[in-house]
Amino acid sequence: MGLALGDIAIRYGCELHGDPDVVVSRVATLASAGSGSIAFLANPAYRRQLAACRATAVILSAKDADECTTHCLVAANPYAVFARVAQELYPDPVFRAGVHPDAAVGVDCNLSSTCHVAAGAVLGNRVVVGENCYIGPNCVLGDDVRVGRDTQLIANVTLYHKVTLGERCRIHAGTVIGADGFGIAPDEAGWVKVPQIGGVVLGNDVEIGSNCSIDRGAIEDTRLGNGVKLDNMVQIAHNVVIGDHTAIAGQSGVAGSAIVGQRCLIGGSVAISGHIEITDDVSIMGRGSVSKSILTKGVYSSALAVEEAGKWRKIAARVKRLDTMATKLRELENSVKALMGSKGIG
Repeated sequence: MGLALGDIAIRYGCELHGDPDVVVSRVATLASAGSGSIAFLANPAYRRQLAACRATAVILSAKDADECTTHCLVAANPYAVFARVAQELYPDPVFRAGVHPDAAVGVDCNLSSTCHVAAGAVLGNRVVVGENCYIGPNCVLGDDVRVGRDTQLIANVTLYHKVTLGERCRIHAGTVIGADGFGIAPDEAGWVKVPQIGGVVLGNDVEIGSNCSIDRGAIEDTRLGNGVKLDNMVQIAHNVVIGDHTAIAGQSGVAGSAIVGQRCLIGGSVAISGHIEITDDVSIMGRGSVSKSILTKGVYSSALAVEEAGKWRKIAARVKRLDTMATKLRELENSVKALMGSKGIG
């Protein structure tokens, strides 16, 4: 399929510089684009590639339009417009409604006639699956699971009992939602398991990457709000609450009972301690460690950036000497104060 530039401009509120009847049929990067493709420029680091770009059209901001040598669509948010154009050019595959003969379905289930249940899927009792849902190969849905309309479980997804997914969610392969949280109580004989009797509730338009783990609540539910996005291999512990439209990058972890606000951006490999609160509109840079509540919106970071090995060794050695240096500084300050006092100064 193809899209006319004029239609794109009207649909997404762009200013078109060029022929509205020109058609694009695929997306590409600025460096690899050719005839018939559409690219975008959002990161200034790639601006130097614009002059030599061979795309049929480029989506960009007003400040970059003068350097574009081909058709361009000027947008306030080029990346978002590009994403929507890509969705049109590469729509999701169409699946055939019905339950595969090799799927197993429990009793008292309510499956929409428009949903697809693939081979190897196992559905427990009293499962509800909404309209136009896709339950992929080898997915497992426990008892009393509810899946909202237009939701897709790609493959090998496990939803434990009493998990609820909203509408238009997408759960990628290997993810487990609703496993027991890490609830153990110390005892003289060892550890006593705390029953995890809560559930997991996902809002609408949530996307979960592959091999993520979202634990069920100990008593109340673990909750992810509308529009939450998790990258691959993210751990969400029991009773965590994540606000609407927060995005968390890969290999990050949120410990039990933490509350993360709305519209937060959590970088890769970030560790968030349990029982703390992060307010709305907070960005945490990659490899950050959050051990206390963040109650003021803004951008936060904590990890040192990579350095050449020799320089890093010097920095590490100085860090180890900080306590000794601080002690010597206090001694020096005290000596100066005593000297000034003896001379009647200050």
